[in-house]
Amino acid sequence: MALIALDDLLGCLEMRELRPGVWTGPSLEMDYPRVFGGQLLAQAVALGAATTEGKTVKSLSCLFPREARRTEPLEFEVEETQTGRTFAVRRIRASQQHKTVFVALLSMHAPEPGTPPGLEHQDPAPEAPEPGEAVEVDLNMIPWATRVVDGADLRAKQRGPADFAFWTRVSDRRLPDDFTVHQALLAHATDLTVVGTVLRPVEGISQADAGHRLHTAVTSHTMWFHRPFRVDEWCLVAQHSPSLAGGRGFGQGHAFDAGGALVASFGQECMIRPIAGG
Repeated sequence: MALIALDDLLGCLEMRELRPGVWTGPSLEMDYPRVFGGQLLAQAVALGAATTEGKTVKSLSCLFPREARRTEPLEFEVEETQTGRTFAVRRIRASQQHKTVFVALLSMHAPEPGTPPGLEHQDPAPEAPEPGEAVEVDLNMIPWATRVVDGADLRAKQRGPADFAFWTRVSDRRLPDDFTVHQALLAHATDLTVVGTVLRPVEGISQADAGHRLHTAVTSHTMWFHRPFRVDEWCLVAQHSPSLAGGRGFGQGHAFDAGGALVASFGQECMIRPIAGG
């Protein structure tokens, strides 16, 4: 059973301006003291759209310098760095008790006419079974359908490939047509499984050891949006980790729609340290 509710996550996107340039929003209700990083990614997307007109997020680059506490209010300072006809830049700093917990740099882009013939290409989507053939798995922080390719278990202690892929779709409702909602929900979903993917090649260690044998935390997350998509239609999220070294893991991924179109890409760095005596 998911640890959070979709309605609560959608509620987190309803950002409120406290005073010029300073916003706030709710945090997810859950039995966990820290704010989930995916929530902050989603709220950054919402703030980008709320502070520009006629533009959506093209890319966002985020840092998590300090953990945010779920029981304390968040204040988001939004700097309107640059605004043009086609592009805009927004800088966001989230704080609690005057301490920075999150920083994001957003590039916004106004939709442009269709791509001229010959000016488009992409890598093909990875081979994967259809969603109905993948294994239904509760990924706990994604409050909608998730089906894992080949049934890979990120909590398993056996060594495995540094890859992980899952199909995902909001299936209990039709979401609004507002593209920002779909971007925010996908951004939220990309923050969950990179640490587990990084640990798959390590024998005897897995995501299940976080908080017990390992101290893990996301330090940075960057995402790019390439094409329109809907999260209430199937998307394939495919991840790979090329490196774990020096207490830092790195993973990257791509999201494809059901037709194989590449709709988004992301990269994440995380801290992974053994706990003394763990």
